[in-house]
Amino acid sequence: MAQKIVLIVGPTAVGKTALSVQLAQKFNGQIISGDSMQVYQGLDIGTAKVTPEEMDGVKHYLIDENRIDERFSAADFTQKCRQDVKLIAQAGCLPIIAGGTGFYLQALLDNFQLGADQYDENEVIRKKWEAYLAEHGSQALLEQLAAIDPKAAAKIPVNNPRRMIRALEVYEQTGQLFSEQNDLKSDEFEPLVIGLTTDRKLLYERINLRVDLMMEQGLLAEAKMLYEKGGADLPAGKGIGYKEFYPYFAGEITLEEAVELVKRNSRRYAKRQLTWFRNKMEVQWFDLVQDPSQVHEIETMIEKWLKEV
Repeated sequence: MAQKIVLIVGPTAVGKTALSVQLAQKFNGQIISGDSMQVYQGLDIGTAKVTPEEMDGVKHYLIDENRIDERFSAADFTQKCRQDVKLIAQAGCLPIIAGGTGFYLQALLDNFQLGADQYDENEVIRKKWEAYLAEHGSQALLEQLAAIDPKAAAKIPVNNPRRMIRALEVYEQTGQLFSEQNDLKSDEFEPLVIGLTTDRKLLYERINLRVDLMMEQGLLAEAKMLYEKGGADLPAGKGIGYKEFYPYFAGEITLEEAVELVKRNSRRYAKRQLTWFRNKMEVQWFDLVQDPSQVHEIETMIEKWLKEV
């Protein structure tokens, strides 16, 4: 029988951490971080890592498990996450995965065949094909896909370049054809995916305010620590909220410009997160920012889902 797991997904700054703890307390759950950066020790402020106070007694996994010089790939995540799900289930608890790293979560649910030594370079790959699309157009992009995966190309309309890019990305990242990925889906899990979002303007305001708060809490010191230990050459050094300060430390831009870069890149990442989850997963969406009472709908939905055989 497939193991039931709850996923709480969505962009940054919409309340995933608070909801995950609340649901864990109500349904006897334990939480696995689905964030690619919270696994790193010492990166607390810039990753919006859950604090001991916010955990409120709920056990968490994949938090502070790696040094900043240790690589943590999608393959590492899926392997460790499967182990943690088993531990949680064996303890008689509900596994809850909370986070916004879409590729990691999809790799887990869709059983992507990732090499153990493979780097998670999906963002670099995606940007490459987005640049190709901008220069050559969607028809040329479709032809590129057809040369690699004709079955996928035949099913994707020319006016859906995002889907084409995803197919190319999957092939380069996993070595598997996109048209075959559905055949790889595992019956290991029965997921319930809860998505949090809010009005775009309000979301961006919340992101900007969060960055200001992070600066007050000491984000600059975390970024300087990373910079002095290797910066972008570190596995943990490429994250949004850190890399934008490296030019400042090098004397190339002002602090104000660096902070604005963090805000801009965080907003853009939130937009990509929303696009990812809407296109790649079956998600039940809620807006707890503007309507906190929707949490009762979420709880009712989970109660009903848990009773289903």
